[in-house]
Amino acid sequence: MRALLIIDMQLGSFRPYELRQDTFAVIDRINRLSDAFRKNGDLVIFIQHDGTKENCFMPGTEEWSLLPELIRGVADICVSKTANDSFYKTELQSLLTISGVKELIVTGCATDFCVDATIKSALTRDYSITVVADGHTTADRPMISARQVIQYFNWLWSEITPTEGGIKVETCDAIL
Repeated sequence: MRALLIIDMQLGSFRPYELRQDTFAVIDRINRLSDAFRKNGDLVIFIQHDGTKENCFMPGTEEWSLLPELIRGVADICVSKTANDSFYKTELQSLLTISGVKELIVTGCATDFCVDATIKSALTRDYSITVVADGHTTADRPMISARQVIQYFNWLWSEITPTEGGIKVETCDAIL
């Protein structure tokens, strides 16, 4: 069983939408992947950051809401998190275990924060991980462009010493 993780694709992180690299193409790729996962009977899991302790991204607010362009299915699961790592003090691990998930396909925002933290945490749990090379995004940083951040992390993840599960970095089209 596989699970598609869609991390922090929330309105508050995309104001304006142009803030993030290649926003609409990333959304399109995530929608294509989630559609294929649903048709295959695999899990689609939306992860939302609860920033209550930071006084932002408060559950139920507009900024906490998922991007309206994302297609959601009736069986999709939502997981709330309070740290960059989607596994940290959440029900994600138990949901994956109960469902028999051994393979994660990872997408979302932000490449260099929550996506990276979740990937590294999943590695220590021995999941087989595929990062969607063109399915995650971030914003420009003070000393590096968003495009460079994305390229760097795709390279980094592809070079990490593999754990039992392993890690691959592939494009959306290659996965589909």
